[in-house]
Amino acid sequence: MQLHHVRVHRSDENLARTDQLAWKIAEVASDPVGVSDEVTEMIVNRVIDNAAVAAASLTRRPVVSARSQALAHPRSFNGVGATVFGEQRSRRVSPEWAAWANGVAVRELDYHDTFLAAEYSHPGDNIPPVVAVAQHLATARGLTGRDLVRGIATGYEIQIDLVKGISLHAHKIDHVAHLGPSAAAGIGTLLGLDPETIFQAVGQALHTTTATRQSRKGEISSWKAHAPAFAGKMAVEAVDRAMRGETSPTPIYEGEDGVIAWLLDGPDAAYEVSLPSNGEAKRAILDSYTKEHSAEYQAQAWIDLARKLHREHPALSDPANVVSVVIHTSHHTHYVIGSGANDPQKYVPTASRETLDHSIPYIFTVALQDGSWHHVDSYRPERAGRADTIALWNKVTTTEDSEWTRRYHSLDPAEKAFGGRVEIELTDGSRVVDEIAVADAHPLGAKPFGRAEYVHKFRTLAADVVEEGEIVRFLAAAERLPRLGAGELGQLTIVGRNGLLASLPTPNGIF
Repeated sequence: MQLHHVRVHRSDENLARTDQLAWKIAEVASDPVGVSDEVTEMIVNRVIDNAAVAAASLTRRPVVSARSQALAHPRSFNGVGATVFGEQRSRRVSPEWAAWANGVAVRELDYHDTFLAAEYSHPGDNIPPVVAVAQHLATARGLTGRDLVRGIATGYEIQIDLVKGISLHAHKIDHVAHLGPSAAAGIGTLLGLDPETIFQAVGQALHTTTATRQSRKGEISSWKAHAPAFAGKMAVEAVDRAMRGETSPTPIYEGEDGVIAWLLDGPDAAYEVSLPSNGEAKRAILDSYTKEHSAEYQAQAWIDLARKLHREHPALSDPANVVSVVIHTSHHTHYVIGSGANDPQKYVPTASRETLDHSIPYIFTVALQDGSWHHVDSYRPERAGRADTIALWNKVTTTEDSEWTRRYHSLDPAEKAFGGRVEIELTDGSRVVDEIAVADAHPLGAKPFGRAEYVHKFRTLAADVVEEGEIVRFLAAAERLPRLGAGELGQLTIVGRNGLLASLPTPNGIF
């Protein structure tokens, strides 16, 4: 990896284009280096993972809404269009709208892969826009599954490298500001574009996808699922404009009125961003991890610990036996999804699903009482409103522990952790203390996810909405991803059960 020093430059310094971070990203994206078998295997896993969570969300209102918008935009010129999750494979729409609809479906349940470092991310959000463009232009450009694998590998690499080097949340900027550039870079790799074109697309994608973190604060709305889909859609449009010769604000990161100077650490800021050297394989996807449970990633390990405590100490389920539950954890977990966020909504039984899946007090309480976690049942209003749950929930607080914060930010994969220690005081004067570092499904966890677990997740989430024959067909196509021909990329979608989508009310808007 090559370390790049990134700082703000005055306009009169005339920072050379080739010294700008957006250009360095473009160079990585245009490097024709191959993709290793190990990375290819993981890309197949994540394509299956995305389809799994999309299947589970096909009938949810935000997904229905986004899908109806996409269907109002039939395939555009210059290609055959892209597929939309749930619809027949022959139903094609313009690629930027497919990226939109499929991106919302993938993100709605907050249930796919994650990478956490200086910033947060769900790098699987790169897949919908790259796949949409690949499907649309497959015939016109002779794109194959191998090209698609290369594009996805770039998307993951760029987003994860940016996440390692530049914090956005510290300045209340939403993490999708790293997704716009990474998706644009991934599309650039897919299409074999030159560095100049990718450079312009990366700049435009960043410029149009910076927004505040209010989308993940307080009463969290359905925009949380739409935000990454919007970034993917903007990336497709940015590449289209760049291919037509249009340019972007420059330097987008380093300019005196650029992103770093005014949205991040200010005019005196400096960052170190590592990117692959020329000819170096893109392996960042291997640093990421998926979710076994439908909840914010920092909750994954806590759900697993709560399940364990449920089995070992069943008395903890009854609030009458508990004086307090204190979760000692990292800065991020405490201040974003814990009581340190100072969001009263995290303790409100009628709060939105989006809010509850960002409330570690709620999640730990329900998992402790039920000994399990379900992507639908655990969020039902009647589940959140149970009197014994509310009573125990209000006894759960979080606090920052400096050691767990250090481990959260560690660059050593062997000690990087997203858990902590829980101390439970009981009414009989006894205490229960336990800890967990990583989720069971994490590569270093008790039960790491492999291909069998990804397939099981897909089968479980698709069972009620996708016919068995379609499940088998999709899995076969996904597992052949690197060998798919240009005419086969449209197979990378799922079709809902007969009549499933027709039974849903379609919202009306402008389109």
